[in-house]
Amino acid sequence: MCGIFVSEGEISSEQMDEVLQLLHHRGPDEGKAVVSGRVHLGHRRLSIIGLDDGIQPIHNQRKDRWIVCNGEIYNYAAIKEKLAEDVSFLTKSDSEVALKLVEHQGPEAIGQLDGMFAFFIADEQNDSFVVARDTLGIKPLYYGTDKEGNYVFSSELKAIEAFVEEASEFPHGHYFTPEEGFVCYRKIEAPANEFSQTHLEEVFDSIQSTMIHAVEKRLLADVEVGVLLSGGLDSSLIAAIAAQKQQGDKPLKSFCVGAEGSADVMNARIVAEAIGTDHYEYIYTEEELIEAVSDVIYHLESYEPSLVRSAIPNYFVSKLAAEHVKVILSGEGADELFAGYAYMEKFQETAALNKEIIRILNTLHNVNLQRADRMSMAHSIELRVPFLDLEVVENALQIPAALKVHQKDRMEKWLLRKAFDGTLPEEVLWRKKAEFSEGSGALDLLDMHAENTISDQKFNQVKEEAPVEIRSKQEMFYYQIFRKHFPKEKMLNNVGKWATA
Repeated sequence: MCGIFVSEGEISSEQMDEVLQLLHHRGPDEGKAVVSGRVHLGHRRLSIIGLDDGIQPIHNQRKDRWIVCNGEIYNYAAIKEKLAEDVSFLTKSDSEVALKLVEHQGPEAIGQLDGMFAFFIADEQNDSFVVARDTLGIKPLYYGTDKEGNYVFSSELKAIEAFVEEASEFPHGHYFTPEEGFVCYRKIEAPANEFSQTHLEEVFDSIQSTMIHAVEKRLLADVEVGVLLSGGLDSSLIAAIAAQKQQGDKPLKSFCVGAEGSADVMNARIVAEAIGTDHYEYIYTEEELIEAVSDVIYHLESYEPSLVRSAIPNYFVSKLAAEHVKVILSGEGADELFAGYAYMEKFQETAALNKEIIRILNTLHNVNLQRADRMSMAHSIELRVPFLDLEVVENALQIPAALKVHQKDRMEKWLLRKAFDGTLPEEVLWRKKAEFSEGSGALDLLDMHAENTISDQKFNQVKEEAPVEIRSKQEMFYYQIFRKHFPKEKMLNNVGKWATA
């Protein structure tokens, strides 16, 4: 995983050094900057694939096209094999495959890429460029223009705010060229067909096969891969599959954090013992949790309460995992795909349920996925999300609502549980869902802290003065920290909001 920064306009070497230092946490292994024509490209690298020769920016043979990329292309080997007859490669990096694919087939070929990515390709020969972001926005990307109208792009807002009039989030599933503007190359759509309700075994088999393949893809790395294990259904399934499929003699490493006696810690121990992982845990105190909030908000670039609450355990578990591995797998996306949220009970028709699933999948880029990326990257570790594999998504959307939504005689995500019956201990497989922040013990501690430290008078004063709506004392607590880190009002425009605070 990496951090990228690109400017069409003039930027001094000192300014580039400062920017890359701001992105150092995204890629502590090495950093480099080059100028291609009038485009300045900067990159910080966390080396995962092609350890010895993958330093970026990467150029083509003529050195008139360059790429900086943040992410992983999971099908890079298959694409490389197809291109090999006409193309020679200079590195073993998956990012070079994206460069060569676009160079030889044009930006419309970006739809062939299977992965999580945000990249910029400078085309010096044609005085142009191509920018792209993955289908769901798993990897972050922001853009804006400077006072002269030159484009600037970056992985994080903190690196771009000083250069642009206003920063915007680059739309997921799109590429951009100066000639065409924004082009949607892929979006999640409802399938034309759905599984038959009477063929349950076919549905179970499809869930199993797509999930196993998704995990196998994400075990691809030249470094060790571990798993986040909260002890809940989603992370436990990922861990169980990864433990079975990983290569080598060492057991899979799993990681969990929580307050003393929290449900996550207890349940993760049960799962780790059952599937045989090399398990690590960290018990944080109330003082540590409160102390971490400022750093969490700085990296998260948000004050949204639900996001911050759930980000704090992510922050601690990423810190723990980074002491042992460079890549971790997470259970993000299962609730969205398999109707794990209680409100989804009202969507009894498949078309209506799929419309809602697609809607929330398209919001993940600046809520759950922002949290996942930023908290892992805060500790220079790459996080991968098997449930959001495009094959898994496509398959899940073919499942009728009647098999997915919560019923009186079966609990939420019943279908997912049944598909992996026997894979996990019964008490894990059939335990009711809990929020990550709730199970880790973070929720009550943060609520109490905000209530105890903010008076009603102060809350009402800040609520009146703030240029945005402040919905609770907890949100105010986070908002004030956010404004200390990012005093410019324009930074508020990219804060994603959940329905409640």
